[in-house]
Amino acid sequence: MQEIWLKNDELISKEEWGKLIDSLKHKKLIHKKEQAQQILKDKLIKAVKQRIPQEKFGLFFSGGVDSSFIAAIFKLMNKEFVCYTVGFQDETKEPEDVTEAKKVAKKLGLKIQTKIYNLKEVEEIIKKTINILKPKQKIDVVSIGVGAVVLACAEMGITQNITTFFSGLGSEEIFAGYERHDQAKDINQECWQGLKYMHERDLIRDYTIAKELNITIKTPFLDKELIEYAMTLPGNWKIVNDKKKVIFREIAEEFLKEFAWRKKKAAQYGSCFDKAISKLARKNGFKFKKDYLESL
Repeated sequence: MQEIWLKNDELISKEEWGKLIDSLKHKKLIHKKEQAQQILKDKLIKAVKQRIPQEKFGLFFSGGVDSSFIAAIFKLMNKEFVCYTVGFQDETKEPEDVTEAKKVAKKLGLKIQTKIYNLKEVEEIIKKTINILKPKQKIDVVSIGVGAVVLACAEMGITQNITTFFSGLGSEEIFAGYERHDQAKDINQECWQGLKYMHERDLIRDYTIAKELNITIKTPFLDKELIEYAMTLPGNWKIVNDKKKVIFREIAEEFLKEFAWRKKKAAQYGSCFDKAISKLARKNGFKFKKDYLESL
């Protein structure tokens, strides 16, 4: 199954993506929560299930609710897959994503591969990421921080002949996982805006890395049917008393117990790759991370 952001294995244009997102808008809201949760659960499971390839595959795994939910569905279906988690560590404290990922893997009985990078190794992966994303003018701090995590995880899988990977991309937008959603007057309107902006912020980055490495990235949270339905749900089911992605977490709790409620931590922070970029910037005499990245 080809992702909605691709056409003939090529990334669709920003305009096409915007039109596609607009075409999924339905004003009707679902108001019976219990029924809505069951429908949403079915659509979530279906979105994961229909993307599963025949061969062994990988999952970009942070131990957060998104990747953990996907892993739980794979496990339920008795599929052969490997979770990949990376982090930077130069002191005693292990990166949060690695710690959390190990906990969830133990709880669910998942096969997990972790890799801790030192500063020199992170520098190499940062340089590789810049070389891949530079032609697309995507060398801002966030693109490189997140892109380096994707690249590092994918490289681990490739050494084991894995070329299909699952990502939790899209969950934050359809279920309102960011601070800006909490601050918005209209939560769902902010979700729609964020979905449109994903082309610029996320899809160009991940597509470019995938093409360079000759891998496939599957994004079940960007399933057309799932987006369509999730976006008919009221915003106050998504954010409740400062807790974000609540309706999704309530469904995930059935599979993950307490791990469904881990707070969101962006990939570059949970992996400490952003911290590594800061250290490398200072080491190379730069005050700002962006200036260091541009120098490469």
